[in-house]
Amino acid sequence: MPNSSLNRLYGRKIKTPEELRTILGPMPREKRAIMCHGVFDVVHPGHIRHLAYAKGKADILITSITADAHITKGLHRPHVPQELRALNLAALEMVDYVVVDVNATPLANLKLIQPDLFAKGYEYTTTGMRPKTAEEAEAVRAYGGEIVFTPGDIVYSSSKLIELEAPKLRFEKLQIIMERKGISFEDLRRAINALSAYRVHVVGDTIVDSYTNCVMIGGQTKTPTLSVLFESKTDYAGGAAIVAKHCRAAGANVSFCTVLGDDAYAEFVLNDLQRAGVDVSVVTERGRPTVNKNAIVVGGYRLLKVDTLDNNSITDVICNKMTDTVRNSGADAVIYADFRHGIFNRRTIPDFIEAIPANAYRVADSQVASRWGNITEFRGFDLITPNEREARFALGDQDSGIRPLASAIFDEAQCKLLILKLGQRGVLVCQSTDHESLDSFFVLDSFVETLVDPVGAGDALLAYSTLAMLATKDPTQATIIGLLAAACECECDGNAPIAPKQILKKLDAVEKQTNYVAP
Repeated sequence: MPNSSLNRLYGRKIKTPEELRTILGPMPREKRAIMCHGVFDVVHPGHIRHLAYAKGKADILITSITADAHITKGLHRPHVPQELRALNLAALEMVDYVVVDVNATPLANLKLIQPDLFAKGYEYTTTGMRPKTAEEAEAVRAYGGEIVFTPGDIVYSSSKLIELEAPKLRFEKLQIIMERKGISFEDLRRAINALSAYRVHVVGDTIVDSYTNCVMIGGQTKTPTLSVLFESKTDYAGGAAIVAKHCRAAGANVSFCTVLGDDAYAEFVLNDLQRAGVDVSVVTERGRPTVNKNAIVVGGYRLLKVDTLDNNSITDVICNKMTDTVRNSGADAVIYADFRHGIFNRRTIPDFIEAIPANAYRVADSQVASRWGNITEFRGFDLITPNEREARFALGDQDSGIRPLASAIFDEAQCKLLILKLGQRGVLVCQSTDHESLDSFFVLDSFVETLVDPVGAGDALLAYSTLAMLATKDPTQATIIGLLAAACECECDGNAPIAPKQILKKLDAVEKQTNYVAP
């Protein structure tokens, strides 16, 4: 059943604490109310048993769920967003009302709603009641209520069930966020068709991504050396260059500034970008090779990658030339694509930031998890798009959950919009300093159906999210369009520019799945 139908049928059961207080009225009551509280990330037989027992003790059953912002168990929890968790419980016949608790503990809501009974799972041990449970019991007794414990002979774990097989909820999550923000699929189509109206200036490291296809011959008998037979080699203009090509494929007017070596790869990049219609400004540095990352592919597997590069910083003369192109770009948006191959570093980044025109939309992506880079050095930007590993690298944080990590990056970078890339899990978006509010975060899963090659997915997301922000000023639409572009990139071989017609086709497929329409 689509979420919109769920919401129409059962959304009336979802109430605020204040509404429940009015509905129940003061104690004593003619009808007794009992409240259960928990995460309910995946509703399992243990939950059903707990709720059924509680319902048998009173006339009215209220289920209280912990808001997403306060769930810290597991790096990527909750798996199911709070709106869908609330609807899942509201759809149960035995549940009369559902409330989303925006507090870290249920104490405040217990004192406000004042249910006659508060049901807990069986928690007595040889040492007595747990401290948090004791605090809840005291709060309930203070207004004249009673705490009860449900039988504990059957124990299930949402965490263990999710670890066995995480539920696939990408379309449900999409529908929830679209309904919350009042976005239709037609809105998304209009936005995709409006991306050509803008001028974008891209600055960053160019990488030539090469795929050398070989056939395995065997190995040496005396040394651990693999032997392969060369078949073919394909080159793609990647790094910041593909970001520019994505923007151009979307129809935008694109200028691009980069540093190349004096070699054959530089000529390849220039010819490729000119054919794509990108206005290229190149600074040639003799002695610095054009960055090349050559993957040796055997039977569809990447056997080895050989990098040719020089990560030393550009000179002040080159930096001045590049920042001049930014100042004179007249761009609606400036994108800094940092792969930490010499252009961006602690010395040059302040100059690049200062050069951005006053009214330009400021965007940065820092794909530097294996090198010494830091996305938070691009401070005060409108949009940043690091992945989880890069965010952890920047903060030196390998332990925090995703939401605290995103909050820390958002605050440290002082950005207006953070799209934190989570690989096959999609993205987490942070757009407010009030990290406990419903509007601060939202999560969307990847739209990839058949993964062919994940290289370049982040570049497609960066380009299309930027253009969509210019067109709509709406982070939700921009994120969805960026994810659609990333999915299209993952479903084709090689790092190739994605065109709007590909995204529109993907959007059609997503709409059918979301609305449960047979193809």
